[in-house]
Amino acid sequence: MKVLIQRVKKAAVKVDEEIVGEIDSGLLIFLGVERGDIQDNIDYLVRKVLNLRIFENESGRIDKSILDIQGELLIISQFTLCGDVKKEIDHHS
Repeated sequence: MKVLIQRVKKAAVKVDEEIVGEIDSGLLIFLGVERGDIQDNIDYLVRKVLNLRIFENESGRIDKSILDIQGELLIISQFTLCGDVKKEIDHHS
């Protein structure tokens, strides 16, 4: 399982020019699930993401989580995150 996380002030997903999901302040999450991922992987990832302290407090210090700010999540399936981009080298050429 792989995840790419981005803090956003606003995010939306369009399919055929129609908005199918949108959020205000929160996290845009691209999620790649692989064969062999188990519920324990999902549980760990959810806890980790919800408790990441990546938002600013009133003083500008980054120490708040998505839960602290009551932000929103937009999760997008992104199977390409799990792609294997290693090029095999032919040593016989």
